[in-house]
Amino acid sequence: MSELSTEAPAQPAKPTIFFDGVSSRRRHVTLTLGETLEIVEEGGTPARWAYADIRRADSPAGLLRLACTAAPPLARLEIRDAALAADVIARCPRLDEHQTSRRGIAKIVGWSVAAAVSIVCVVLFGVPLAADRLAPLVPKPVERRIGDAAEVQMKTIFGRSVCEDPAGKAAFTKLVNRLRDAAGLEDDSMTAGVLPTAVPNAFALPGGKVFVLKGLLDKAESPDEIAGILAHELGHLKHHDNMRGLIYNGGTSFLIGLLFGDVTGSSAVIFASRSVVEASYSREAETAADTFAIEIMHKLGRSPKPAAELMFRITGKEGGSGLTNILASHPLTEDRLARMTKEDRPVSGPPLLTDKEWHALKLICGSGKV
Repeated sequence: MSELSTEAPAQPAKPTIFFDGVSSRRRHVTLTLGETLEIVEEGGTPARWAYADIRRADSPAGLLRLACTAAPPLARLEIRDAALAADVIARCPRLDEHQTSRRGIAKIVGWSVAAAVSIVCVVLFGVPLAADRLAPLVPKPVERRIGDAAEVQMKTIFGRSVCEDPAGKAAFTKLVNRLRDAAGLEDDSMTAGVLPTAVPNAFALPGGKVFVLKGLLDKAESPDEIAGILAHELGHLKHHDNMRGLIYNGGTSFLIGLLFGDVTGSSAVIFASRSVVEASYSREAETAADTFAIEIMHKLGRSPKPAAELMFRITGKEGGSGLTNILASHPLTEDRLARMTKEDRPVSGPPLLTDKEWHALKLICGSGKV
């Protein structure tokens, strides 16, 4: 096998260009292929690159562009003469070592797939787990601010002011207080009201806010029917389902906003409003709220069945759609009614409201048929 020449080759007609990686000046150089590749500019100090340190850089056809791992990162040598380029290539044992091989491509694909799987796992398991753990830890002032922002949005949809008929409001306050006491909620932890809209609905907001819509009162035939639905909403408050839904729907962006105090901006309002309108409670949360309502009604010596009958009367066997039902999160089915019927017990407690108070509650928003 012949040995490679260590002498300077005849210099090609096409110039060899060198960029030293420090300045942008193009340097016309000559090469000496000895123990190292010697790059010589007339009147300048030679640069010496060890062959083992030379790597091929991206270049167009007809041009060999080289870099050196021991030189500045931007240093480049451009050889345009094919014979000289071939001579240099023959001396560089690791010229293409950095190029991606099939094995390297497989590794990149593998890591990409692993990253995609990790993202899916975070979405499916990580965010819900974080929501479950963080929801009870959100400070009450933060919850109230989010609830206030969501309340503005909801009142824009359902009526800008709550119904204020004195007798009706007194009756509603009495009913809410009895449920709140039975639920073990703090006196100052919740507010409740009736909004003047014909939609038969009820919902809870972060910060202990519960609203009943007039359409639901119009459909109700007894205080126990409204009480059971209110108890269900108190269950969502007790279990922090509102905040859990916000954290889950908002994901990382909402968590970052929560950590840095941006909880009353547009993102929080959008998430809060969407959580209420779309009612994105999980099946587990709904079941737990139903259980909570059953327990509260039993504590009061009343039956949970009337509330289920009211919801079933509104949604029908297959459930309603849009805002005409008792929230999309409350898909009443015959199975749900069957559960409440199974939990039916003889009345052992006093009426939640007197007939007069119930009549006043039905008229809390003013004119209407009882």
